Amino acid sequence: MPSSVRLAFADPYDYQSSIGATGVRVVVTRRGEFQAKLTRLQLHRVNVVSGWQSLASVAHVTVQFNLSVLFFLADSQQAATTLGGLEFQPGDILSTALGGEYHHRGVGNARWSSISMEPEDLAAFGQALVGREVKLSAASQILRPSPGLVSQLLGLQKAANDLATSDPDIFARPTVAKAIEQALARATIACLTEPGAAENVRQSRPQMAIMRRFEQILEANPDQPLYITDVCSAIGVTDRTLRLHCQYHLGMNPQRYLWLRRMHLARRALALADGTVKTVTEIANDHGFGELGRFAVSYRKLYGEAPSATLRRPPDSRGSIEIGRANRLISDSA
Repeated sequence: MPSSVRLAFADPYDYQSSIGATGVRVVVTRRGEFQAKLTRLQLHRVNVVSGWQSLASVAHVTVQFNLSVLFFLADSQQAATTLGGLEFQPGDILSTALGGEYHHRGVGNARWSSISMEPEDLAAFGQALVGREVKLSAASQILRPSPGLVSQLLGLQKAANDLATSDPDIFARPTVAKAIEQALARATIACLTEPGAAENVRQSRPQMAIMRRFEQILEANPDQPLYITDVCSAIGVTDRTLRLHCQYHLGMNPQRYLWLRRMHLARRALALADGTVKTVTEIANDHGFGELGRFAVSYRKLYGEAPSATLRRPPDSRGSIEIGRANRLISDSA
């Protein structure tokens, strides 16, 4: 049955696990208090996920093999981001390969959206609307449809989100859900089939092979500190090669990326720990920070509070909640 849900987050780990149609791992790259919102709209054959986050980040995204996914920036006035090492502007649409993956370097105070459906449904919509089956490219591809078509798609996405805010139960009405789905499908097919929309920008396979292995190592060690020499040895590349690839895709060297990852893991461990069982020193040491003073200074600079303050915070002050109960956490004007 069609449905919608809006969620608010103060934890990037809860945020990334709630995105849904794709596998996403988020590493926040700027200091400050992390806040995010998600709207998930599930129709009969079309799913729309829209998000907003307060801080810049790098997201590693892996697309499911059974989904055709389009990704775009949902605010035509926001700053450009970087996707797969390439500039990604408002008005661009990423057509993702089935099972494909990429790194998205997002800016702060940014809105994004994705539309997904099964390949068979995308083909059927294309057959019905333009007289031929429509399939996404076998390689991820950046499309630049005409501004009018993109504006129509953004307008429909925003209207659906507004309905999810004002009357979330409305999508349980079959006629309403179908009308919105049909409008989204028409706008999507129009963007995909417009002549000249494809820029044919594809990711470098050698680069992605190295970055894929890099991310696999991180995924295999979710709660462990990792160091550059061990990572290079496991991948089978030199420090220089990994550094060049990370700079292209992540916008930073691998040492910085691994350090940020360890800091975020330590922060999450502090937030989840029982202060009567674990100390700041123990948690810092568990995540590879041997000098407590230096860790505490870096932690305060990154998060705006001492690690002991995070450890003392009540557990119910973090995580995700339905947006209807989140007005104190995140303003609806965000």
